[in-house]
Amino acid sequence: MIDRAAEMEAVADQVLICQKCDLSKTRTKAVPGYGDINAEILLIGEGPGFHEDKQGLPFVGRSGDYLDKLLAMIGLNRKQVFITNVVKCRPPENRDPTPDEILACKPYLDTQEMMIDPMIIVTLGRFSMARYFPGGKITQIHGKPKFDERVAYYPLFHPAAVLRNPTLQETMAQDVMRIPQIIEEVKKRRAASENNGDSTPEQADSSELPKSGGSPTQLSMF
Repeated sequence: MIDRAAEMEAVADQVLICQKCDLSKTRTKAVPGYGDINAEILLIGEGPGFHEDKQGLPFVGRSGDYLDKLLAMIGLNRKQVFITNVVKCRPPENRDPTPDEILACKPYLDTQEMMIDPMIIVTLGRFSMARYFPGGKITQIHGKPKFDERVAYYPLFHPAAVLRNPTLQETMAQDVMRIPQIIEEVKKRRAASENNGDSTPEQADSSELPKSGGSPTQLSMF
């Protein structure tokens, strides 16, 4: 636990002084991430916006308020999950992050993901989705989890996109409400993998998830 916390702290320290790409020249504050380093849920957005750049925290402002409401639907708050982005500094004028910028930040996100070892990785928007679903289209695959023996990858719309298009709010709410069910499925898969050695359970279709789910354990906050 101490080593994991130290490693996460080291990543944050590196992000704060990073100069691997030109975003370092225009940022106010880098945004390493926020939340519980033992979280079952890792949420990955695209990049900091205006408010995030000023505060050094992910998902603040209107998108952050909306994300808080979505988490509350499943009985959680942002202290019980971990939130970060594929790029840790704000692209000027909130433009899309470039492939080179995403690649520069990749080692930080890789380490955060490995250290947290979440049950579910929730991607928010197309750039974080592309990390796990290359070539996927968010309008086609949102709300459809992909499993391996230790984690589920779960693509969702970006909160900002839903705020721009309120017709997506009901869809977004339904997708978020399935997160506890997906976590329970991952727990079963981890247990089966541990009990059966190298054998892994068959991949379940997203429509076959259990109807009841559990709440993630509250642990210490990073």
